[in-house]
Formats: sequence, structure tokens, C-alpha cells
Amino acid sequence: MVWKPNVTVAAVVQRDGKFLLVEEETDAGLQFNQPAGHLECGESLADAVVREALEETAYDFRPTHLVGIYNWRHPEKDITYLRFAFGGELRGFDPERKLDEGIVAARWLTLDEVRATAARHRSPLILQCIEDELAGKRYPLELITHYA
Repeated sequence: MVWKPNVTVAAVVQRDGKFLLVEEETDAGLQFNQPAGHLECGESLADAVVREALEETAYDFRPTHLVGIYNWRHPEKDITYLRFAFGGELRGFDPERKLDEGIVAARWLTLDEVRATAARHRSPLILQCIEDELAGKRYPLELITHYA
């Protein structure tokens, strides 16, 4: 049997000193995450993060850079995630859009609030991605090549 990681994308969005997170229902109760999700077959990583952000927050996210690539193994689930985190900008909002099933709401939190809610994070990658963005980690989107 061949082992494969779960490939995911995440949007790291900062506005007015706050970060965009989603509060969602999980097996472990209500938890926070970046707007994030799984890469779909045939989809580019950049297209995936745009789609996931829209589906989970109703914001039109446009990636401008890659914050980082993260390899994390969930300790209880025996699942490895390979996360591509993108920084970018918001270019619109659709208040009438229904959010994905399980998403309670999009929330804007300060860095201190993000840190204070760490026990409710779906993974340690949430804070790590924010800290990397704040540290100025920005890699060009051209680093990623998608062959259709």
C-alpha cells in the first residue's frame, strides 16, 4: 500500500490588525481554522485556496504569495497533512452566500485572540501560518507550477 498525505490549502488573511478565521463544527466540537480545505482532482493550488475561502467565508480571496508549505501529522488520527498556505487580499464579499456545511461563521481575530484560542485550533498550523506571515515569509506564486 502506498502512503499519501492529504493535500490542503489555507488562506492567511490580515485586515486592520485582525486575521480571518472560520469557526466550524468538528468531531472535537467547535474549532477555529483558517479558510482551508482539500485540493480537488485537477485543481491548481491557487484555484483551490480561492474556492475554499469563498465557500467558507463568502469573501473573494486572491492569493498574492505563498506563506509556506507545512507537513503535519495529526497525532490522534494518523493522518498527515501537506498544507500550502497562501497570503493575499480580499476583493469582495457576498453577504447572501451560504457558507459550507459545518461552518458556523467567519471570524476576525487579533493575534492575541488567535493565541488565546489555541486550545480550539484544528491544528498548530493556524498560529504557525499567521506568525510566518507576520515574519514576512512571502514566496512568489511562480514557485508553484500547475500542469493541466
